[in-house]
Amino acid sequence: MSDTPVKQQSTAAFYGQAVASFAVAMAATAVGIVRLDADAWVRGFLAIAVLYLVTSAFTLAKVVRDRQEAGQIVSRVDQARLEKLLAEHDPFDKL
Repeated sequence: MSDTPVKQQSTAAFYGQAVASFAVAMAATAVGIVRLDADAWVRGFLAIAVLYLVTSAFTLAKVVRDRQEAGQIVSRVDQARLEKLLAEHDPFDKL
């Protein structure tokens, strides 16, 4: 059976850009909520809503990634089974 490692899909620069983008977006949203001309309870509600949205987005991203990885694992197991059958098959066995 071949032992091919799973290749990493993103580079360190892409990861850094994603983290920086997330930090800028959260900071801009926080500044916008703090400077909003509204009562404290309205700003608090918006802050909690943003935090809930962020945690939901992380959860959704994790679920999508887990489903994709599960599909890759099943595919690799099927490939390993096929390779084992091909390696064990002897076409001249019944001659």
